[in-house]
Amino acid sequence: MYDMPGSGDWLFNFGPIFIAIIFIIIVISIIASLFSGLKQWKKNENSPRLTVPAIVKVKRTNVTRRTHHHHDNNHHSHSTSTTYFVTFEFESGDRSEFHVSGKEYGMLAEGDIGKLTFQGTRYLDFSRV
Repeated sequence: MYDMPGSGDWLFNFGPIFIAIIFIIIVISIIASLFSGLKQWKKNENSPRLTVPAIVKVKRTNVTRRTHHHHDNNHHSHSTSTTYFVTFEFESGDRSEFHVSGKEYGMLAEGDIGKLTFQGTRYLDFSRV
């Protein structure tokens, strides 16, 4: 049977292919993210553990808010998550930002002077002097 242009049959043929391509892209992205995280973890494990003089320069947070839709009772719920970051400045003037826990974030104040202990990109400790 001859398909008339604009008949819409192409959508039924292309739709499953499009969905499969999107699924494959998502799976590849997840796998790449896992490998990237594993690579960074291994790099941190192989890095020396350093303790150096540093100053707490900047504290910042990243708040992510999500809305969840519950179709069975037409209800919405919200959740938030906060990620904490602290930037330290070294005697050389170089700066590095580290992801820290909420507890560590609360214990540090901008301008604090002390000894920063880290391993690669992994924050380990900060002791005031």
